[in-house]
Amino acid sequence: MTSTNAAPASTQTNRRILGLAGTGLVATLAAMVATTVAAALAQAAGVDFEIPDGGEAIPLGGFAVVTGFFSVVGIVIAVALLRWSARPAERFLWTTVSLTGISLVPPLLAGANTASTVTLLALHLVPAAVMIPTLTRSLRARAG
Repeated sequence: MTSTNAAPASTQTNRRILGLAGTGLVATLAAMVATTVAAALAQAAGVDFEIPDGGEAIPLGGFAVVTGFFSVVGIVIAVALLRWSARPAERFLWTTVSLTGISLVPPLLAGANTASTVTLLALHLVPAAVMIPTLTRSLRARAG
């Protein structure tokens, strides 16, 4: 009988997934803070974030909630790709950059004033700049 120090494949996979999810959750918190701070700074500079359809301004807390939700969606995509893709980092990068591009369409169609529209576009890029590189690096480190 021989003993081995290697953990079963399922245990290694679970550790990789949990590590990726943990990294993703920390990045999510950072993205939520960065986006909310950027929105607060824009608001302090006079951006009203008023969307004509409803006539109400987007509250600061809304930026954190939406950022958190879509960041968690990104983590789920990363975990799924880590689990089932032969090239998870490359597929994650391609997918999330495409989704970020698509996310830029609604601010352009919302009918808000120019300052709000430009700021909303920038605020879509803030969490992407945090989440995409962080999860891509984490996927590269854990794939294989």
